[in-house]
Amino acid sequence: MNIGNAAEKASLPAKTIRYYEEIGLITPGRAENGYRDYSDNDVHRLRFLQRSRSLGFTIDECRLLLSLYDDKQRASADVKAMALEKVAEIERKIADLQSLRDTLSTLARHCHGDGRPDCPIIDDLAGEGVSA
Repeated sequence: MNIGNAAEKASLPAKTIRYYEEIGLITPGRAENGYRDYSDNDVHRLRFLQRSRSLGFTIDECRLLLSLYDDKQRASADVKAMALEKVAEIERKIADLQSLRDTLSTLARHCHGDGRPDCPIIDDLAGEGVSA
């Protein structure tokens, strides 16, 4: 099938599919006319990549996940370890975002938000105020 059909079936833009090919994540066949010829297996791998990326896995992590997927002798412990590592990373990001929210909320509470030029938010950003 052509890239347009593969893109539609995999729910990915053609540009992304070309990028995945460029970096070696997929290798479609070539038709006699030289055009890419995607198989059902290629579409399956593209869906695998799309789902992996939607769960926050990096390109390098996706490459490793694909190699584990292809390795029928893999240990599921290896896959689980990757998933748990990603969960820990997400939890760190959530904690960072909560801290940012708390800091900005505190700064906003201390700002009068009126016509006066005094603004604890600007002071903090300039390093002149007391951190929240």
